[in-house]
Amino acid sequence: MKKYLILLLFLLFLFLGLVISKDKSVEQVPPEAKEEAVIPTAVPLPTIPQTQPLLSSERQKAQVVKVIDGDTIEIEGGSRVRYIGIDTPETVDPRKPVQCFGREAAEKNKELVLGETVELENDVSETDKYGRLLRYVYFGNPSIDSGQAIFVNDYLVRQGLARASSYPPDIKYQEQLRQAEQEARENIRGLWAVCGANGETEAISQECQIKGNISSSGEKIYHRPDCPYWSKTVISEEKGERWFCSEEEAQAAGWRRAQNCP
Repeated sequence: MKKYLILLLFLLFLFLGLVISKDKSVEQVPPEAKEEAVIPTAVPLPTIPQTQPLLSSERQKAQVVKVIDGDTIEIEGGSRVRYIGIDTPETVDPRKPVQCFGREAAEKNKELVLGETVELENDVSETDKYGRLLRYVYFGNPSIDSGQAIFVNDYLVRQGLARASSYPPDIKYQEQLRQAEQEARENIRGLWAVCGANGETEAISQECQIKGNISSSGEKIYHRPDCPYWSKTVISEEKGERWFCSEEEAQAAGWRRAQNCP
């Protein structure tokens, strides 16, 4: 009996020794090792390439050697450039007399760009049917815009020197130019002040300034430049209205003088 008791105690001490040894082996693992085991290795993010900002790389510089009219210039090398999106009154078309405010538009264009280096920006079309380059034109004139570049197409329309006139597919700045024209109309600038309420620019010369109007009742009435309603009268050749060079010519064609003319 005593032998069995000694054997039992021996086995008990042996079991306790194994348990204590196992606990110590677990404690020997540092906490840092456990944490490192559960943290995944970081994967480096791909490098995103930096794009260079677009400057005016789509524009070309050119020197203006001649101003043809309000919306056309000639640059060094002999190429002619037609401003996109605008239309100024005619001054050089051999088929037409000088139109209202045409000379003023041509003079302002000359004042802005003649002899200067400008930047030319194209749209979709390269040239028009006459072989002229179609371009938007930019020029820096400190005396006009505090050293900032002037968008000449916009400037001429906004000052009432041109109408907005865009034709597809060259319509990049169509909305901006329309807004510029609206501003000129609302502020009665340029041709909108001089050429009648609708800014009409039909043919007008120093000799032929009498307006032959047809009233709503069909009566033919002419207005001299000194008549009160001359500036408000708009000539529509489609309706049969016309310009006259003298009162005698107008009367011979069947028109009578407006009653409010002096």
